[in-house]
Amino acid sequence: MKINIAFATSDGAPHIVEKRRHEYTNEEKKKANLDNVARDILYKTLDKNMFSKIKTCTTAKEIWEKLIQICEGNDETKENKLTVAQQKYESIKMKYGETMAEFDERFSAVVIELTSLGKEYSNRELALKVMKALPREWDVKTMAMRESKDLNKLELHDLFANLKAYEFELETRSEAGPSTSQPTKALTATTSEHCSPSTSKSAEQLSNEAMSLFVKKFGKFMRKSYNPSFSYNNAHKSDKVTTD
Repeated sequence: MKINIAFATSDGAPHIVEKRRHEYTNEEKKKANLDNVARDILYKTLDKNMFSKIKTCTTAKEIWEKLIQICEGNDETKENKLTVAQQKYESIKMKYGETMAEFDERFSAVVIELTSLGKEYSNRELALKVMKALPREWDVKTMAMRESKDLNKLELHDLFANLKAYEFELETRSEAGPSTSQPTKALTATTSEHCSPSTSKSAEQLSNEAMSLFVKKFGKFMRKSYNPSFSYNNAHKSDKVTTD
């Protein structure tokens, strides 16, 4: 930290002269030491690429302002970043197969980004956004929370802690006993295993019975059509009619 003294020259224009170290007052020495500590902390957190961009800065304040300019950009850049972050916030949904802890991390990252850009939401807005972002399977839980909780006082971390506890309870129940979907599949498989042979057997029996009935009827038809006595009587009657 450099401490300067302004001197008035003969023409009235100020002339800035840097104070020597031994000329510092106790208060100025204290400020200079704090500035050195702050610069040392900043230097240790920067990589080589970033350090090369701020190495000409002489005070911690200059370093910090330079870093803000580099990372956040100008007003137009900030506005663009805010627009993108808001789009992420509006479109965020819990993904299929995603755990509540993973969704918490993803949602919180978007909220932190918005906060850093100057956009903040109330507890109620955040709670309702999270509930709307959950799959329909969570509707019963979210409706119960809306009725039992004061969303204006419900912090985001408390909301996710409640949802994680509910998720853990569901997983515990699923491990303790078969879930609703598993018994259904098992029952379907069991029914298929036990019923398929009988069903197949019944089909075979019906087919055999139908064939047997067809053979019987066809046999009667054949006997009537090719009965010798039946053919002889018909022929004799025909000759008699012709003679007369």
